[in-house]
Amino acid sequence: MLLTLTLLPFALLLLPFLACWIKLVSPGPCLFRQTRIGRGHRPFTMYKFRTMNPGSDDTIHTAHIRRLIKSNRPMHKLDSDDSRVIKGGLMMRMSGLDELPQLINVLRGEMSLVGPRPCIPEEVPHFKADHHRRFAVLPGLTGLWQVKRAKPTTFHGMAGLDVEYVARLSPLFDFMILMRTPGMLVWQLKSSVMTRIGETAGRPTQRIFPVDAPPEAL
Repeated sequence: MLLTLTLLPFALLLLPFLACWIKLVSPGPCLFRQTRIGRGHRPFTMYKFRTMNPGSDDTIHTAHIRRLIKSNRPMHKLDSDDSRVIKGGLMMRMSGLDELPQLINVLRGEMSLVGPRPCIPEEVPHFKADHHRRFAVLPGLTGLWQVKRAKPTTFHGMAGLDVEYVARLSPLFDFMILMRTPGMLVWQLKSSVMTRIGETAGRPTQRIFPVDAPPEAL
């Protein structure tokens, strides 16, 4: 909680600017609310900055996740070719700024700064038996899944990282993850921008825009 209160002033400086931007480029509320599953399998309402046009069809995302899980393909977002994303929304998502309102969930005791990835209800039936250990702790704004996702990871791979986090849980480990998160977000943003440029050029991104290696994994 002390760390949360330390970071809160910095987040509060950004919140009004991001909220104003969303209202400027898109009608509708600034915040997006979604049901997630927290500690003890209890559902809660998670807050994010809205990065999609109001009235966007949520079933598109759910169907996308279901396809990736069933095919055991690496998890990835629809951001690069999703027409539902508002102007500037992609940058907010790539940089993680859209997740700042989750500090509300942290202050309400529904999330932690570090923890397993907060999952949607549709994902729960697909977890293996040992994966449910992830629900022994609060989900987090960041976590082992964040700092180790330099390479695409499958759904079960991400769940395995959540279980690994629970097994290694300690204040020091949380601190190490927090220190690695900014560097990973910068690398992720750089990688995504280079990919977008490569897609615009119509050529394989890896050949013309080599991206530096991400921060060393934990």
